[in-house]
Order: sequence, then structure tokens, then C-alpha cells
Amino acid sequence: MSKPALGRGLGALLGGTPSLTQSVPAPEPAAAVPDTRDRVQRVALNRIRPSALQPRKEFAAEALQELADSIREQGIVQPLIVRERDGFFELIAGERRWRAAQLLNLPEVPIITREADDRSVLELALIENLQRENLNPLEEAVGYAQLAEVFQLTQEEIATKVGKSRAAVANATRLLKLPASVQTLLRNNRLSVGHAKVILGLTEAAQQTLAAERVVKEALNVRQTEGLIAKLQAHGERISNHAAPPPLLPPPDANIARLEEKIREKFGTKVQLKYALGKGALEIVFFSDDELQRVLEILGVNAD
Repeated sequence: MSKPALGRGLGALLGGTPSLTQSVPAPEPAAAVPDTRDRVQRVALNRIRPSALQPRKEFAAEALQELADSIREQGIVQPLIVRERDGFFELIAGERRWRAAQLLNLPEVPIITREADDRSVLELALIENLQRENLNPLEEAVGYAQLAEVFQLTQEEIATKVGKSRAAVANATRLLKLPASVQTLLRNNRLSVGHAKVILGLTEAAQQTLAAERVVKEALNVRQTEGLIAKLQAHGERISNHAAPPPLLPPPDANIARLEEKIREKFGTKVQLKYALGKGALEIVFFSDDELQRVLEILGVNAD
């Protein structure tokens, strides 16, 4: 099954990307002004520069080498999308192809030039990476934060542009509240996003750091981490890296656990679903007035 396009999609935003097999029109007479919107040109590789607005900062060496091997055999099938800047071409989309071309020392690459402002460049870069699932959680969060802070977009506007739910954008952005050391653990896949969301239940950065270190050291799963954080919140205990790990919880019913996880993702906070024989309770936990307001907005409840 093909993956649905995100937001408006790269094709709509870029006006379509022609195949390299499409012939390049012959030059027009000097008196005419040719439409170069969809024209594929070949330019020297050293005339292309990366964009500072690119949200993706990490490129796996192994994946780049695989792409380079493919380009060596097949060439660059999809042109790079660029805009003109100070005598150079600044990348809008296609940085992986550009980096792979550098590995091969290609003298030139195919490009399509577009006119785009900074907001469009950031939006396009986000969409390209999200469609290919190339961003790690923090890169995604930084991209959303740039759209919000630099261009004054609301979370609803960002969600619409990138084809995500507002809750997904809000949850991703919250990760930037974690201390730098915890963000590093998340970036290096030593902590999952699920762990990080639970750790955000602690308000002090020092506590968050120590909790994250303990989670990694003792290989706690998300439910065990929830138990640890809840215990700290309830009793105001100081965390210690030498403390005994929390007791293992009994395996939950798989269906209930799956539903609970979906609810947790929806609200971006700790939830507990108790269910038995058609009865039960759903507890949604919040840790600040802002979080309560966010939960109410998701529920469509006006606090006024």
C-alpha cells in the first residue's frame, strides 16, 4: 500500500518534478523570456550549498554510501531542488543526493531552480524528510519549533502544513524541554520517545537527567519508567542512581495495553486505563496548568 502524502505534498509545493529523461527545450531567441520553472539543468557540484534551514542534521554514513552506490549505477534520477542565493544554488530538497554525489566526486548534478522564501524552504525540507521518515524525534521537534518561533505559525497551522495531527506536533515540541544530556540519549536511541514523555513528568532538569540515566542504566521499559516517575512525584523522593529498580509490573492484557498506549500518544501524557467486564476508569495525568489546558483543547472542552 502506498504511503499517503503529507500535507500539500512535495509535488504540489514544488510544482512537480520532471523526469531526467524529459528533453531540455532549445534556447529561445534573445527577445523571448523562456519559462525555466520545470527545466532540468546540470550545474557544477561545487556551486551548490546546503541550507541552514534544513532540520535534519544527522546523515547515516552507511545509508549515504548505499545511495552513492545506487547513483553510481543509475545516476541521479530525481533532480535536486534549489534556489539561487549569492551566486550559488542553495538546496531546498535533495541534500542526501547532494552528499552522496560528493562521495562520488561527481563534477555536476541535475537541478531544478525554484523561487522560495525561507518559510517555504523550511516547510519543504520538513515535508521531504517526514515523507521519507528520515528525521529523528529531536530534528522533527526543532523543525516545528522553527516554524513556530521564526514564522509565528500556530501548532494547528504547522500540523496542517506537514500532514500531522496537532497533538503529534505538540508532543514532539515538548521534547525540546528536556535537558541537553537527556536529548542526547534520545538522539542516540538510548531512550525512546515513550521514555522521554514520561520523564517530562518531572519538573526539575536535574531530576529528569538522573531519571534518564537510571532508565538507561537499568534498561527500564516505559511502564517501569512510569512507575518510577509516579513514585517520585507521589512521595517527593530524591532519585539516586544507586536505588533499587522499581518492581516489575505484571504483564497487562495486550489489548488494554495497546489501547492505553494509543490514548497516551493522543494526549502526550501519562494515562492509566482500568478495565474489567465492561467497566473501569480512565485516568489522564497532567503536571502543569499548561498541560491541563492542552488536554482540554484535545477534548474540545472550553475552560471559560
